[in-house]
Amino acid sequence: MKHDLTQMTAAELGKLYAKGKASPVETMKAVLARSEAVNPVLNAFCLVDADAALAVARASERRWKKGKPLSPIDGVPVSIKELVRAKGWPASMGSKLTDKTPVDADAPAVARLREAGAIVFAQSTSSEFGHKGVTDTPLHGVTRNPWNTEVTPGGSSGGAGAAVAAGLGPLAIGTDGGGSVRIPSSFNGLVGLKATYGRVPNWPPTLNGDFSNTGPMCRTALDCALMMNAIARPDPRDPTQLPADDTDYVKALKRKPKKKPRVAFLLRMAEHPLDLEVAAMVTKAARRVEKLGCTVEEVDAPPFAHGETAKSFVMQWLTNSQRLLEMFPEDRHGELDPPLLQGAKLARERFGMPDLVRAHAIRRESAVAWTLFLEKYDFLITPTVAVQPFPVLKNAPDGPDGKPNMMWSPYTATFNMTRQPAASVPCGLSSAGLPVGLHIVAGHYKDAAVLALAGAYADEHPIDFPVLPETK
Repeated sequence: MKHDLTQMTAAELGKLYAKGKASPVETMKAVLARSEAVNPVLNAFCLVDADAALAVARASERRWKKGKPLSPIDGVPVSIKELVRAKGWPASMGSKLTDKTPVDADAPAVARLREAGAIVFAQSTSSEFGHKGVTDTPLHGVTRNPWNTEVTPGGSSGGAGAAVAAGLGPLAIGTDGGGSVRIPSSFNGLVGLKATYGRVPNWPPTLNGDFSNTGPMCRTALDCALMMNAIARPDPRDPTQLPADDTDYVKALKRKPKKKPRVAFLLRMAEHPLDLEVAAMVTKAARRVEKLGCTVEEVDAPPFAHGETAKSFVMQWLTNSQRLLEMFPEDRHGELDPPLLQGAKLARERFGMPDLVRAHAIRRESAVAWTLFLEKYDFLITPTVAVQPFPVLKNAPDGPDGKPNMMWSPYTATFNMTRQPAASVPCGLSSAGLPVGLHIVAGHYKDAAVLALAGAYADEHPIDFPVLPETK
């Protein structure tokens, strides 16, 4: 039986390697060929390191032949978002202004993946400094969605999302400062996890500090679990990391809860527009979660769900971005993505120290409120995004009034503020054939439980990924 290696999950590739039915070199060549043919359409990668990837693949192949792989993902191709450092590649941050000299050290997640034998082969595109939920930059241009190339893959980890959905490697590293793993996971039909803050070590510190998380983006929860087993390991460069624990994320996928989980279902975080088809699909998904053995209770948005919390997030996010005005000379500010520059200038002009102190206080109050809420419920489920993927070259979709809908993603950033783990899992395709995501949140440190529920749902309701025609 001939396998299309570009459409295999990491877990499937490992099984093929173990049986001698495929090799890391064959897989890497197939992914490189597909990347060469499809990436010109998608613009998911800004760098492909083919020669180095094939050298790593050959070493992996020798290990599998000896029956001594470094891990189950030994020899599996993985792409790295351009906001995450990879030795020998520039830390471009999607910006014309950054130094393009190759860096001399891997970020923690990249180092752990290399130690596991994964083939780090490509750098995926991001919005500039990860500042927005779509992926286009003055440096790299527009990234497109493989489900429909006229719409956005989301962002800021849009290149990672598009790549995995298109068969350009089954594993990807994204970052999530306000939903940037979960939004593109929703728009591309992937499972993406933002773990409890500190579970996956970060280095160097990002522009958005402790909002930002590094996380896996894959076609399945099992592949996410395989990645978490590698990347959720300590690194001394991150002083905010959580202590090492003995969680085996793969085993946790099969672990049955001791009691019937209580799940809160929240359709709206506030009075914001919500696509009717998204609402219907996520409501149907909530009923399916009940059939998995959970008790699902529809709840109204608690008073702390959005409102002041959202304002606090935006204020802190924009205040962080104004640092760019100090980092780069004023005569080059015009080279920044216009909405990034506009936001940075707005923060400098409008927000003072009392505003920022108040924003931090609201963050603390919100964190306490959600922690108490998630003491009552084992999980919270919501839509991941309030809309379906919308046309490229828009920073926001059109709202019901014809104006830009700036509240198109109200669900994700809250849990960057409060640091709880959250995942997106596909809950089906819309009538337009576009993926819609179900958002799963749990209390602090329950990362494995979030991934297990996502896996249980996805196993029962899988989706078929598009196979783009190659351009060559």
